[in-house]
Amino acid sequence: ILDLEEPISQMKIIHVAGTKGKGSTCVFTEAILRNYGFHTGLFTSPHLIDIRERFRLDGEDICIEKFLEYFWWCWDRLKACFLIDAKCRDDMPMPTLFHFLSLLAFKIFATEQVDVAIIEVGLGGKRDATNVIQSPIVCGITPLGYDHTEVLGNTLEEIAGQKAGIFKKGVPAFTVSQPPEAMQVLEKTASQLDVCLQVANQLDGNLLNGLHLGLAGEHQYVNAGLAIMLSYMWLQRTGYLEIKPVDLTVSTVKVKHLSCLPEPFIKGLTTASLQGRAQIITDRVCNIQSQGDLVFYLDGAHSPESMEVCANWFSHAIKEDNEQERCSSSTGDNSSKDSIQGPSIAISTTVGRMCLSSSSLPPTSSEVDYSWQMTLQTIWEDIICNKRGNPKKVDPVSSVREYDNDTSVKSCENSMVFSSLPLAINYLRETAEQDKSVRLQVLVTGSIHLIGDVLKLVKKY
Repeated sequence: ILDLEEPISQMKIIHVAGTKGKGSTCVFTEAILRNYGFHTGLFTSPHLIDIRERFRLDGEDICIEKFLEYFWWCWDRLKACFLIDAKCRDDMPMPTLFHFLSLLAFKIFATEQVDVAIIEVGLGGKRDATNVIQSPIVCGITPLGYDHTEVLGNTLEEIAGQKAGIFKKGVPAFTVSQPPEAMQVLEKTASQLDVCLQVANQLDGNLLNGLHLGLAGEHQYVNAGLAIMLSYMWLQRTGYLEIKPVDLTVSTVKVKHLSCLPEPFIKGLTTASLQGRAQIITDRVCNIQSQGDLVFYLDGAHSPESMEVCANWFSHAIKEDNEQERCSSSTGDNSSKDSIQGPSIAISTTVGRMCLSSSSLPPTSSEVDYSWQMTLQTIWEDIICNKRGNPKKVDPVSSVREYDNDTSVKSCENSMVFSSLPLAINYLRETAEQDKSVRLQVLVTGSIHLIGDVLKLVKKY
């Protein structure tokens, strides 16, 4: 209907699937190739604040004028077909949201005539909407783990089989070090399709000439290593690089033996940006009165493996933050300010109090089910009590106080449950305002959608 078959077949695509790090790998790859001077298109998901975040042209979100132009062109053409052709309505319904957004991405990149399109899989791979791609230049599989098991399967073998669904006959592919059971599936699928599958090593930070990756966290060196290989292979297969970068693969020479990276690689890796992944924001409302009263540490981790990575990043980040505060105090800046860990929002690992919000907006009904939040609160209280050598079972409902015009807050010794996210953030701001000698460090994690809601609330001031 949209006449996209030929444009997609002619597009020079990098297709990336995986459980963790898909977005980061795609962003690194785009930044590298953009710094070589190529006109780039990047399609990722989900968005945090604005849907235009999913469609990047040359590293920037598509402008509102172009987005609306392409959106309505696709929508009107599809709608007209379904209204006129009764057979089309019966055989094929209007696209789902992600199907439509994928079509929109292909339309944007085709019309804008990008040199390279980096496409992130939405869910899985084999049955994903982006898998209409039949002739990518190179494919990538990021670290695999347990996620969306209700759709992808309950074992790593099943999940790996879904991710390997993006492999195409004869098209080279790269992955990273994987659990043995997952790697066996990837290798078997690759063998069946005559795919040269290679394992990319983690990037050696010494190759960045003293600079740091644009995305924070030690795990990003794994994603960066994969992005390097995807970029090199794309450059080679499109005729821009004559020498195969064999010294960057596990199967040959180790990354540490490489003497240097080309300048576009270094610049791309060190300037790449992606919201909601190991992101640190100082609240602007508190900044008006006193800089650094309330700091949000944002990461969209939502699987056991990514939560562990998030915890390691948060622990390292607050140590660095506190050291910088102590240095500032020793030079006379903010000498009266002490840093403390917590409170925290959603699922987190801090030693302070824990605030669990039930939704991004205040409830419209007085009968709201808080059972899940209460369960998490009970678990949190039990953990803290056991750590302090005072094991006891906690009934979080037993302690309730009123807050913000009679909106109920379920409060225990170490945690609070708010009826909405705005109320939780308002509480943090009021706490920071009441005691300017204390610096609140707040970890927000557990859902990329929660990260987006927090960013909306923090950035609108």
